[in-house]
Amino acid sequence: MQTHQLTCHPATPPLAVRSVEARVLSITDNWFRVRWRVDGVGKLVIPSFAGKGRQDELWKTTCFELFLQPRGGTAYCEFNLSPSERWAAYDFTGYREGMSEREFRREPDCTMRVGQAIAIFDAALPRAQVPDGKCAVGLAAVIEEEGGHLSYWALEHSGDRPDFHDASCFTAKVGAPTPA
Repeated sequence: MQTHQLTCHPATPPLAVRSVEARVLSITDNWFRVRWRVDGVGKLVIPSFAGKGRQDELWKTTCFELFLQPRGGTAYCEFNLSPSERWAAYDFTGYREGMSEREFRREPDCTMRVGQAIAIFDAALPRAQVPDGKCAVGLAAVIEEEGGHLSYWALEHSGDRPDFHDASCFTAKVGAPTPA
């Protein structure tokens, strides 16, 4: 699957992070796997391990986000995934409308590995918890660096402020699962 270079919103330049890229690694009958790669981690703030569990407001620190919008509709799902292993999932009926918690029977698996120059964040979401069929995809990241400095990375940005919910951010595409 294709690797996507994320763009930092011009209103929120990073301190040391040079780039963020993301890709859907695989979609099988069991798992939807996604990877983010952060280059320039010298000042990166990584949330402390908190163990698996649902938690709101993960976007206040380093967090990786996935949006899935089934083709032909306005409804979409948002998944927030933290290096702390906390996660959140929401359904929307339209642009920032009709928000509700997305039910999860099995929690996502999240792992972050940090080296001297790069960090890799892998997430595996149970396939039964994500929409079926072809979807428009938004891949995004909130990156916190020392001093509480936040930068916002997405496939596209269209406004004066970062807005991962904007349909212009849903520019990647995914299809049906491939055999495991």
